[in-house]
Amino acid sequence: MSVGTPASEAKVVPANTVYTATVEVSGGRGGSARSLTGSLRVDLTRPAQRGPDAPGTDPEELFAAGYAACFDSALAVAARQAGVRPGPTTVTASVSLGQTDDGRYAIAVVLDVSAPQCPQADLERAVELADRMCPYSNALRGNTAVAIRVDGHR
Repeated sequence: MSVGTPASEAKVVPANTVYTATVEVSGGRGGSARSLTGSLRVDLTRPAQRGPDAPGTDPEELFAAGYAACFDSALAVAARQAGVRPGPTTVTASVSLGQTDDGRYAIAVVLDVSAPQCPQADLERAVELADRMCPYSNALRGNTAVAIRVDGHR
């Protein structure tokens, strides 16, 4: 059985696949995840069971880590293309899990982009380009609320 849009009918299909990550999960949010390469092995914990000392992580943390890493890399490329020298950058992704009015679950994202040595206007220009480049941003656009806050040198 196949659910969803087949790859051949997807809105945007990459012409050339650069990389495919495969992760197997057993036990859902209370189980474990492991990549087929063996480089990722993590116990999963339901958000309701999270606490400062709770072992494991949850899917929202994993998604936040992936999005922040991807966006920071896209920002480096975008800055080079735009002729911007951002200095050290930090991207913090906050992924919130919630329910819609009709009872479905959904996520929302806030990206905080910081580059204290970069003039604010230059950083905003590079972030706008990075948002168009980042595969996570492109996957979420039009379907998930994403806010990007930019903090450069003022």
